[in-house]
Amino acid sequence: MSVVVQKFGGSSVADVPKLERVAEKVAATRSSGVDVVVVISAMGKTTDQLLALAHEVDPNPPRRELDMLLTTGERVSMALLSMAIQKRGCDAISFTGSQSGIMTNDRHFDARIIEVRPWRIEDELARGRVVIVAGYQGMSYRREITTLGRGGSDTTAIALAAALGADRAEIYSDVDGVYSADPRVVPDAKHLPELTYEQMQEMAEAGAKVLNSTAVEFAKRARIAIHARSTFQDGRQTIVHEGATGDAAAAVVGRKDLARIRVSASDLEDALRTSGELGLSVRESALDGSEAHLVVSVSTPDWAAARASLEARGWTVEPDLGAVTVVARELGAHPTAMAAAMSALARVGISLRGAQTAPLRWTGLVAAGDVDDAVRAVHAAME
Repeated sequence: MSVVVQKFGGSSVADVPKLERVAEKVAATRSSGVDVVVVISAMGKTTDQLLALAHEVDPNPPRRELDMLLTTGERVSMALLSMAIQKRGCDAISFTGSQSGIMTNDRHFDARIIEVRPWRIEDELARGRVVIVAGYQGMSYRREITTLGRGGSDTTAIALAAALGADRAEIYSDVDGVYSADPRVVPDAKHLPELTYEQMQEMAEAGAKVLNSTAVEFAKRARIAIHARSTFQDGRQTIVHEGATGDAAAAVVGRKDLARIRVSASDLEDALRTSGELGLSVRESALDGSEAHLVVSVSTPDWAAARASLEARGWTVEPDLGAVTVVARELGAHPTAMAAAMSALARVGISLRGAQTAPLRWTGLVAAGDVDDAVRAVHAAME
């Protein structure tokens, strides 16, 4: 019997009525004659609420204890979904990440999956059960509970699909796939029916919320097709797969969670090492004569402490930055598109703080407060 892996995000199970609808969908899939593994996120904003609680107790909480706390969110949703599925006459069982055999390195709060040992899942599938797996979590070889970072449930789903020999993973959220821009920012954004792994990975790294970049990287290596769908609307989807033709100008993506660290050229290596130790994701680094800079993502609960540590070393931190990114096939070979993006920003009075070009993308650094206007202006210029 073939296996399908379905992942449901927090917005899909934000309350009990939504969770019941997910249970209906899962039970219907199982009744169609396929084995089903469900990866589930914490309900709604549970993870954010747990983080806030931790910071009430300690502004700089130990990361091991954060992992112990945050993994409780998925334990709640996995058990409730199992109950809802069983209530419908469909046998089901829930597992934590560690029970599912998801083995990670020992980096708390941002672990990477090393291997998957899906033996318990396979045993339960053989008994005819739906298996619900808590996303976003695993266990290190030291038998410590770990979490996979924001969007880690996507990675859980892809890793399980690869380990179980599934040919696709269905990623459900509150949107029906990927668009040429965030529809909440650009209402007339175009739906994209298919994308290459490379395009989707660039979009995810640029800040697109539909899929996690690590998950896309995992899917590319394992050749797992990703079907991004809406939980509550049937119809359109975006398929990310190897044979996608892609779009000539795929998407414009914005993000508002960046900061720039300015250091001397001789301090660049130390700044890179320190940023990693502080849990900051480095998006860009560059040398300019005797000076250097790093652009980092500040989406970490420890940002205030990290910034203080950086400034204590005498480095200049420029906060409240964002970026607008154009992702397109062979963008580097079409400088007119990059020129159009820069002209569009100038027309609406947005100051460009820096820019970076790669074969599939162009990224402009702007003030965080200008990101939405920048996305609208650049998207219009790309049409």
